[in-house]
Order: sequence, then structure tokens, then C-alpha cells
Amino acid sequence: MPNPIIVPENAPFSTEQREWLNQFFGKMFPTGMPSSVPTVSTGPALPVTILFGSQTGNSEGLAKKLSKALAKGPFDPKVYDLGSYNHEEQLPNEENLLIITSTYGDGEPPDNAADFHEWLMSDAPPKLDKVRFSVLGLGDTEYPDFCQSAIDFDTRLGELGAERVHDRVDCDVDYDEPYAQWKDGVISALKVFAPAAQVDFETLSTEEEEVPFGKSNPFPSEVLNNYNLAKGEKGKETYHVELSLEGSELSYEVGDALGVAPLNDPKVVDDILANLPFNTNEDVPLPKGGEAPLRDALIGYYDIRTLNKAFLTKWQERSGHPFLRALIEKGDKQDFEAFTWGRELIDLILDYPADFSDAEDFVSILRKLNPRLYSIASSPNAHPGEVHLTVGAVRYQTFGRDRGGVCSTFLADRVGDSKPGVFIHSNKAFRLPENGDLPIIMVGPGTGIAPFRAFLEERVVSEAKGSNWLFFGNPHQESDFYYEEYLTDLEKQGKCRLSLAFSRDQAHKIYVQHRMIEEGADLWSQLEAGAHFYVCGDASRMAKDVDAALHQIAQDHGKLSEQEAIDYIKALKKAKRYARDVY
Repeated sequence: MPNPIIVPENAPFSTEQREWLNQFFGKMFPTGMPSSVPTVSTGPALPVTILFGSQTGNSEGLAKKLSKALAKGPFDPKVYDLGSYNHEEQLPNEENLLIITSTYGDGEPPDNAADFHEWLMSDAPPKLDKVRFSVLGLGDTEYPDFCQSAIDFDTRLGELGAERVHDRVDCDVDYDEPYAQWKDGVISALKVFAPAAQVDFETLSTEEEEVPFGKSNPFPSEVLNNYNLAKGEKGKETYHVELSLEGSELSYEVGDALGVAPLNDPKVVDDILANLPFNTNEDVPLPKGGEAPLRDALIGYYDIRTLNKAFLTKWQERSGHPFLRALIEKGDKQDFEAFTWGRELIDLILDYPADFSDAEDFVSILRKLNPRLYSIASSPNAHPGEVHLTVGAVRYQTFGRDRGGVCSTFLADRVGDSKPGVFIHSNKAFRLPENGDLPIIMVGPGTGIAPFRAFLEERVVSEAKGSNWLFFGNPHQESDFYYEEYLTDLEKQGKCRLSLAFSRDQAHKIYVQHRMIEEGADLWSQLEAGAHFYVCGDASRMAKDVDAALHQIAQDHGKLSEQEAIDYIKALKKAKRYARDVY
């Protein structure tokens, strides 16, 4: 049984007031004081170190949120960016360690966690048998290496003798609920080691006010403009979308992203409904409460495309299909990826039918339709009350069916007169230098141009004196030179240097990394003059090629050895002069 809640005799209340408060809290918290109630320590606070590895800001935001929650109790939390944390000296001396990290690319740690990950996974770390720890992972089950960085940290800390006080939790895109459960579990576990505490009556009723519009309550935004940037038949289908933020009280900085809540294609949903073996004219529960007709629920609330392992396992249990059973039991990553690539829910319904008792049973195995994030392509100072996006429409065909990206085709084809729900996703790791006199170098092929249009607009509006240099590429200059008029006008005015790489306009393919190598001497001199270097776009290939080119330039023009070049680039990242917005 939990200890009863007793108002201390030295609290500033009369006997009658103490009795009334004891009765009140006894009714309010019949099972004892919850972990979220603020407390005042009667002894020295328990030190807790929170480390975050963050590529787009989610982990950083949760780390700071966790710190606030811990500070209300008998804890002394300190938050560190893994890029600036002195792991060799500090980690062996930690008492209580909490790590929150994302994963990106092919199971890679975020940029700011790369050094820590490399060191921790090596033979260099000492035994950590005096450290208590827990890990929270942020990821996306649509990717095969789901939360791999968190898994690596959690496993390795255990191998080094650290005591796991709470099991690792791996969060999907919608992380609020699992984070809250992990936080409560961690606080309960650490309280065992904390000094005794009593209720802080002054802050007991204090609650943080929620922002009216945000991720949990997207703002219905009016579409002001929407047109294809590409020209001619050869051009890629890429849309410039302008949305209104008037009346939302939402604000953003260049470098941030916009979350968009998409709707599934009604044609695909109708195809699904036509092939389900039960009554589809029923209301079903929605992921966050309430009910809606099954068709509306599938259009606006449930993911009908992603076939991750967790979902496929649930489907196989209801299908019993021998092939699916063998695939799940074998657990081969390559076989699983080969099967799921290009397939969606409709393919399972047609080719591997499963038994469901009714519509509610069917949606019970579906995951929530999550918002998509897009790098913002506008400066709020250049376009007050607006936010702009650069969206490449994803279309392809597999297994005889036309497919498309849920949100990109929503914005390209179906947004119409609707008001898509939007929210701001802050990305403090992708910011312009505070000193506008410093030069910036931007590498953004394709839709990776988006944040750099915003950067350039902001630098012009703020009259920053530092030089701007943009590396941009795409297949064809005639059809795929996005924002050509704006960029070439800036170049004529001497406000931006352009290095262009149109890969298919000549016999041999030329990419942005090739232009970097060609102009390596100037690029190196800019870095030595304090330039900030930015990359936006594909993580799996382009960003790696650009990074390799940067290392080569450091060796060729900085006369650095291979290891010295590695250390130089690491120092750029640590100084926040090398930032990547990659996906």
C-alpha cells in the first residue's frame, strides 16, 4: 500500500486546514501521490544527466521537457547536446544517465551523436558499473533500422556494466504517449535513490499551458498558392505551396520544418473497402478517441500504406498464410524489405486475405496516419503570415498499381479548397549564424533547395553582409531549375554565388559534389574564413557524397592528412558550423 499523503506539521496551515487538505489529497490521490506532483527535497537533490542526439530537434525538445519534469522533484537535472558532451571525462563519473536519441539514414546516429556513438562502440570506454541509465529512442517503423541508435546505446552501456534502471522504450513517429510512459517509469525508478521528499504546496496546481495550435492540434491553413515549379514534359513534378498562418499564432524561424496532416487517396480507400469481407458501413474508433465512419477513418486517420514488421505480424496472425508465416518466422531483414517494398495494405487484402470479425477489429491493427515534415522554404520576415513549401510529388508503379506518396500527392492533387492541418516543427540544429557577417555555403539539390530559399530571403531582408554560396543540382536546367528567376536575380545583384550541376545536360553526369571538388580551393578559403556549411536532401547517397567531397577538399586544399581532415570536419560540426537537414 502507498504511504498516505500527510501535510507536514511545519506547513503554513492551521490544524483545521491541514485536516481538510489531508482529506482532499486522500480523495484526489487514493493510491498515493503520482510521480508528476511537484516535490521539495529534504536532502541534496539527486543529479541526473540527460543527453540528446537530435537531427531535427525532437530529441532535444523531449530532453528539455524531461528536465523540467525532473526539476519539480528531488532531482538536479542537467541537459547536454551529445555533440558538446565531454564523454571521455564525464561519462565514467555519471551517477544517473538518461539518453534520448533519434536514428536516421541506414540506422545511423544523428550528426551530433556520431562521435559519442563511435567512441562508445569502440574499445576505448572504461567499465561503467557505477552508472545507472535508461534510453529512449525516436524513430519510424517505416524504416528497417528502427531506433538502431538507441538500441546501440542501450546495449553497449549494459555491456560496459552500467545498471539499467528502466527498460529502453522505442517510439514511433507519434511519440508523445510512449515518451510519457517512459518518463513516468524513469522518475519512479530514480526516486528510489533520491532523498525523501514532501509535497510543495505552492506549485502543486501549476500546469504548463498548451499552445492552442500545434502537433496535437494542427491549424487548418488556407492554401494561398500552389503550382508546379518544373517546366515541360521532362521536368520533375515539384510544387511550390504557399499556406496562410493568419490567426494561428504560430511562428517559425528559417531552418524549421512544417508538419502537414495529409489525407489518404479516397480512390485507394474505396478499393480497400470493396475488398473487405465484412460490413464496411460501420463507425469505428479513432486513434485518439471518438468515432467516425470506416471510410472517413481510413481517409483521414489511419495509415493504409506502411507494412512494417509489427503490422505484418498482426496481419499474419489473422491471415495464417504460409508464406507470411515463413517470412515472419525466418526474420531475414533483406527478405522482409524485398517483400514489403512497393506493397501496401490493399496488396495484403487481395493477395493474403485475413479474417476480421468487424470493422473495429480491422482498424485495431492499423497504426495512426502521421503528419509529414517538410523543410520550410520561406522567411517569415519576407512573407509575414505565410509559410511556403517545396514538395516533390512522389509517383511510381509496382505490382501493376499506380502508387504515390501520401502527403506529396495530397498537396499536388487533392488539397483543393480544403484547409490542411499544419504545425511548426522547430529545428534549432539548422540555423543561420547569429553573426550575419559570416559567409554561408549551402548544398541543396532538388527539393533540398527549400530551406536555402528561406535562408537567402532572410539574409536579404536582414541585410546580412556575409556572402552566400549555393550549390544546386537536378537532371535538366531547362526544366528543373527551381526558383531560377529569383536565384539568378540574386546572382546578378551580387547577393548569391551559384554553382549549378545539371546531371543529364551532358554526356557524363555531374552532381553537386563534383562542383564542390572543382571549386575546392575557394570553398576551403571560405571555411577558413569562418563560413557555415549546410546540406539538405537525401541522406542515403547525396549527403554522404557531399561529406566525402568535403573531407577530400580539406585534404587537397588544407593539406591535412586523412585523420586531420576527419578531425577538422568533426570540429566544424561541434562548433555548429556544419549542419545537415537530411532524410
